[in-house]
Amino acid sequence: MPLASGSHLGPYEILSSLGEGGMGEVYRARDLRLGREVAIKVLPDRLASDADLVRRFEQEARAVAALSHPNVLTLFDLGRERDRLYAVLELLEGETLRTRLAYSAPSWAKAVEIAIAVAEGLSAAHSRGIIHRDLKPENIFLTSDGRVKILDFGLARWESSLPVSEDATSAPTAAGGTQPGWTMGTIGYMSPEQIHGDKAEVPSDLFSLGCVLYEVATGKRAFAGRTSAEIMAAVLRDPAPELSAADPEAPPELSRIVAHCLEKQPGLRFQSARDLVFALRAVASAAAGPKISSGRRRAIESIAVLPLANAGRDAEAEYLSDGITETIISRLSRLSGLRVMSRSSVFRYKGADIDPIAVGHELNVGAVVSGRVLHRGDDLVIRVELVDLSDGSQLWGEHYNRKMADVFAIENEIATQISENLRLKLTGEEKRSLTRGATQSAEAYRLYLQGLFYWNKRTGDGIRKGIEYFRRAIDADPAYAGAYVGIAHSYGVLGFHAIEPPGETFPKARAAARRALEIDPTLAEARAPLAYALFYYDWNWPEAQREIHRCLEEAPTDATAHNYYANFLSVVGRFDESLSIWRRAQELDPLAPIIRAASGWSLLVARRYEEAIREAEKALEMDPTFPVALGVIGLASSNLSWHDSAILALQKAIEPSEQHPLPCRPGIRLREGWQTRRSPGDARRAREALRDTVLSPYFLAPARAALGEIDGAFSLLEQAYAERSNGMAYLGIDPNLDDLRPDPRFADLVRRVGLEGGKDT
Repeated sequence: MPLASGSHLGPYEILSSLGEGGMGEVYRARDLRLGREVAIKVLPDRLASDADLVRRFEQEARAVAALSHPNVLTLFDLGRERDRLYAVLELLEGETLRTRLAYSAPSWAKAVEIAIAVAEGLSAAHSRGIIHRDLKPENIFLTSDGRVKILDFGLARWESSLPVSEDATSAPTAAGGTQPGWTMGTIGYMSPEQIHGDKAEVPSDLFSLGCVLYEVATGKRAFAGRTSAEIMAAVLRDPAPELSAADPEAPPELSRIVAHCLEKQPGLRFQSARDLVFALRAVASAAAGPKISSGRRRAIESIAVLPLANAGRDAEAEYLSDGITETIISRLSRLSGLRVMSRSSVFRYKGADIDPIAVGHELNVGAVVSGRVLHRGDDLVIRVELVDLSDGSQLWGEHYNRKMADVFAIENEIATQISENLRLKLTGEEKRSLTRGATQSAEAYRLYLQGLFYWNKRTGDGIRKGIEYFRRAIDADPAYAGAYVGIAHSYGVLGFHAIEPPGETFPKARAAARRALEIDPTLAEARAPLAYALFYYDWNWPEAQREIHRCLEEAPTDATAHNYYANFLSVVGRFDESLSIWRRAQELDPLAPIIRAASGWSLLVARRYEEAIREAEKALEMDPTFPVALGVIGLASSNLSWHDSAILALQKAIEPSEQHPLPCRPGIRLREGWQTRRSPGDARRAREALRDTVLSPYFLAPARAALGEIDGAFSLLEQAYAERSNGMAYLGIDPNLDDLRPDPRFADLVRRVGLEGGKDT
């Protein structure tokens, strides 16, 4: 029975009734200890014997107690008085959003303001693992002093607590109440997946908020019908209503945001409430007017293309979202006036719950691209948007719903639209470059993307599998230059890391790169792996330099090409120039650890050991397990006689990890070489420990030299020369070989490799 005025629940005195909902009676009460008024929600006597409802009541209390946010109702206490279970909440003065809508439809601008507050509250809930599952105007409260509060977490799913049964819950009703025994939620606001009885996740709450936003902005339900069945059918079947059709004064971007929230597929909606907050704030900011009016908007000269999300969460389709992202990065990198973050920098954010705007600021770019891909059979859905980081506004956004065969046209349009909306001035040649190296065969492209996916795993088996897919892509389209580039890169890495004999792999890499250039002589991407083979295998320094120069001319903002050139300059002894080029590479791609580590290597071979360590440590700030940086620190420490530091760094460098599956083979060399300088006994133990390790003889020669076995060291170097080991490219500058330099045989080797004692060619 209802509680009478003046009765007590523990230390709380009941003052009056505030109403009754599906999960309890609500009273105004006074906390006799603190002298403040509160709201008390009591589980009615008729429901107190229902174990499931009691558990749900306690669930709501735990959910609200886990939160502390200005847009979420505050819970003060949970208690039991005899058989009565109650929750003590902050007392709000004002009205629900449903009450407000009954007599006044707010403007679209007010709707945005309310939606931002609700999304911020949801973001706080989601960060604690709480999904509301029943967001609707009845559960949003507008206080008299202008605040917005989310109410009623009675249907919430909280990952941190004992789960509420998904099948013994409550059914939706058209009136907004609930009935025991069916799917959770309220008809007209439930997402399609909730109607199907599937698990509700973050996008489910954002679908509900999209329904609320549409209704507040227009005064109409997003999905309407005469019966509950008709409403559910509309949610499942009908396209999202156009906000602009109901309110022509609403900004087009707001209409796109609502449509984004109301996507049928969860993966195509906003994936976090935080993303929705930023999108809505951009609309509100634009509505407030420009901060500065200076005529034509300036061009944006730097961009990060974040990994497109795999909306379907299908592991078999992961290659597609990754590959489309990489293709867009590659095409934009061909534009001379645009600095594009590399794959290595942006893919560190793959799969993370990120704020694209915050990531863009971290990467120090002017704009950021984000989106998601959904692949179902022959159907392909891509949603992508471009955001200006100077004010958070959306420069461009599009939703593509096409067949897989149309993916080339989609990528072309995305790259073109991005360049146009960045206000870049492109030459005719640059416009043509956006489609260079492509294929018109859907099957060839699918196989190529699978090849990229496995190549990027950077394991021996992954690279070999990638080559298989690249070859199959060429079988489908023999003129597919991009697939030849993939083969060239793959064989180059297999040879460099001695996963397979360099004499078998580097010639294949060179041949594939040359074939790509025969198909398309302007394809800059093919020149990098060609230079790689000319550099590490052929020791053809003049041609390697020409190819690197051509690559830089055709892709002037390609950080990897700068990295290759700086490495070449170090090998031929032009250290100051090398460091200058590496600094430019760092400007182009500031979060790539390989560039920092490689510049540390240049300082190392220039015998500037402490500077080398400092540079490598900057790489470790980005990636604490990066093996190249650890190798640089190990060798530089050995030269400074910091043996304990050297051993620690080199032991870490040679250990493959999930993030770096290919071990740092130079690290193995250094462990056996420089570390062994401590004593002949240490050198012998190191040699015994690595007796069964498969290494190029070049990397074993320093251990012989450290043991005083000079003839044995030269025998290994001659063997390395015959095998064309990639390490021979460093012969002229390698500090690990300093013990051998006075011997005339060393100068003869340097001459035969073509390094002329390390001088410029």
